[in-house]
Amino acid sequence: MIVIAQVSDIHVDGEPRSVDRTRAVLRYLEELPYDLAAVLVTGDVADHGRPDEYAVVRELLNSRHPLLACPGNHDERAAFRAALLGAGAGTPAVTGDTARPDAPVNQVLRGEGFVVALCDSSVPGKDEGFLEDETLAWLDGILDSTPREVPVLVAFHHPPVPLRTPYVDGIRQFGEERLAALADRHPHLTAFLAGHAHTAAATTFAGRPLLVAPGVVSTLRLPWENPGPDSPHVHLDLPPALAFHVLGEDGRLTTHFRTVPV
Repeated sequence: MIVIAQVSDIHVDGEPRSVDRTRAVLRYLEELPYDLAAVLVTGDVADHGRPDEYAVVRELLNSRHPLLACPGNHDERAAFRAALLGAGAGTPAVTGDTARPDAPVNQVLRGEGFVVALCDSSVPGKDEGFLEDETLAWLDGILDSTPREVPVLVAFHHPPVPLRTPYVDGIRQFGEERLAALADRHPHLTAFLAGHAHTAAATTFAGRPLLVAPGVVSTLRLPWENPGPDSPHVHLDLPPALAFHVLGEDGRLTTHFRTVPV
């Protein structure tokens, strides 16, 4: 049984609230009596993309489990790369292209019986997402080089379909038809994982499950929960949460969601 934790949208800004909530989630994972196959942090790790925020993030994400993270729309690629792809961040199994500081931060983890491809869907200077051509070519190569009997999970920050939440849907991942065409060529692409929405959600994309992790720093207020147009888009008083993705020996993927007290 392969268990992968997904944490998203920690939005560390140096203030106690974001730091305490992130620390509580990572402490919960560290204290598990089970070694996780991986911990994925799917974007918006720093709230303003500043080096001082990434210094705090680097300390918070120090884990006994293999850990890798991708940028979100609040992140800045060069600062993210400098702080989080160096020694002590992640494991030797995690690789990233460090040739250009402003290049997409795409990483792969090849585990025992599974592969995770973590794609950078951020667009510098914008809130919406898009997978650059070089990212899709990189992902195509990862899938080509992975035996067909090995499941591959593809993760990124921005969901590539509407989630029926207008505030998020306007800044989702666009150009998704290119990703769908790629998926059609690779039947062992098992599922897509995303963050960005600050709410646990499950839908489909390109005939696969699309599983969206809840937010750590806040929880999205759904349209039918919102009492009025001037109300905040998020709940700040709900506890942080995360997802566990479980790959069974039969190839079935199951996802569980957990809240964590602060």
